[in-house]
Amino acid sequence: MTTMTIEGSRRSLSPVARLIRSELVLMVRDPLTLTFVFAFPVVTMLIIGGSFGTTPDAAFENTNPAHWYVASYLSVVIAATGLVTLPVHMAAYRERGVLRRFAAAGFPRWSFALAQLVLGLTTILLSVALLLAVAAPVYGIPPVAHLGPALLGFAFGAVGFVSVGVLLGSLLPSARSAQAVGLLLFFPSFLLGAGGPPPNVMGSALQRIADVLPLTLVTNSIRVPWLDLGSATGTLATVIGLSVVACVVAARRARL
Repeated sequence: MTTMTIEGSRRSLSPVARLIRSELVLMVRDPLTLTFVFAFPVVTMLIIGGSFGTTPDAAFENTNPAHWYVASYLSVVIAATGLVTLPVHMAAYRERGVLRRFAAAGFPRWSFALAQLVLGLTTILLSVALLLAVAAPVYGIPPVAHLGPALLGFAFGAVGFVSVGVLLGSLLPSARSAQAVGLLLFFPSFLLGAGGPPPNVMGSALQRIADVLPLTLVTNSIRVPWLDLGSATGTLATVIGLSVVACVVAARRARL
């Protein structure tokens, strides 16, 4: 690589780094992020986890119900970020003409999508850290039986839902419409795919719906290897495939 190419890369990366930094600062000041991504998963995990106690139960595949929900709620954080926070954030930018100003200022076409990916993943990591910090003294954190597959499920699930959030934010015309669509997608997914009753106590129709939800796939790709509930190889492969597709589509659609 020539010196000119290296200098050109540095010049193009500098504004992108500034954009990412400013987006992270705005994130911690956003009431929606602070409430929905940081507070909601923690509060509901404490309430629902405490409702079923800590005695292993057949409905939870003979595991500690509290540990079941601790492992499940990582995907609740992922969904809250990807389906609600990011779409509202991006749609508000589009509504106010911020994206046009970014383009006019000469930012690389890929810079905003990259900034939102970093923003979403950072939000997820911070919220998961808070969730586990709260769960540890209350319910304890279950030991991870198979760390590699659980981390892969978490990583690809996070990238996939963040990409869906970027895609929604680039398609929906206003912050209010993004919030409405995001909440409409989030709550059924939350109740059937991660934070609601265990599948074993659902009716057959609800189980069939839950089985095909992307959030269910992400939850199982994390929870099954974490709690040693069987093999999640097929589920993990599906999550990886969906994540790659979502990432490619979002990157193409969200360019400035």
